[in-house]
Amino acid sequence: MTDFPYRTALIVGAGPGISASLARQLSARGLNVALAARSVDKLRGVANDTGAKVFAADAAQPASVAALFDDVADAIGDPDVVIYNASGRVRGPLTELDPVEVQQAIAVSAFGGFLVCQQAARRMIPRGRGAILFTGATASIKGFSQSAAFAMGKFALRGLGQSAARELGPKGIHVAHFVIDGAIRSAMRAENPDKPDGMLDPDAIAQCYIDVLLQHRSAWSHEVELRPWTESF
Repeated sequence: MTDFPYRTALIVGAGPGISASLARQLSARGLNVALAARSVDKLRGVANDTGAKVFAADAAQPASVAALFDDVADAIGDPDVVIYNASGRVRGPLTELDPVEVQQAIAVSAFGGFLVCQQAARRMIPRGRGAILFTGATASIKGFSQSAAFAMGKFALRGLGQSAARELGPKGIHVAHFVIDGAIRSAMRAENPDKPDGMLDPDAIAQCYIDVLLQHRSAWSHEVELRPWTESF
């Protein structure tokens, strides 16, 4: 399809769910796709299906992120779509949480988003175009009991998205944050047969990202909430 406004995409924090669906839909539109994760073994299947290039990277480490963008540029060119899907989780009572584990979780969910956004912006600003998309969660807007680290990271990522949208939008770069409000269907998580479509379908989520990427700049979305029709909120 030649009407899609982007040609190369990088998905950071890639895995078998939303990222795999995005890789399939973006490659079907003719984009060259790069997938990055700390462990790349889980990406072999989707890479084989889509022709995506696979890169090992630690999103919470500045040197690793900078090297990732250089390697992607050498392999497929500078990405004009960058999607940040990485997140860190650690659960438990506040009084019992390990501060080191909390620090790492926030580093992955939030600081990594900043590092990736910074590298993407440095390459997109001279061209005057591009898109940076952040994957959030219910925790982006609501902190649950015994989930403080995840909420802190996702709240921060949402704030980054808002700030980046205001700064980079006038430079031609579309920044959007997606609140994924509900459980995502997977091979490991089947939905209740009595509530069809009661879980988010990763292909449907990916289609929403595609729809946002297709938006005209006169009517850009900067935040989208996605939830199943049965989800309470």
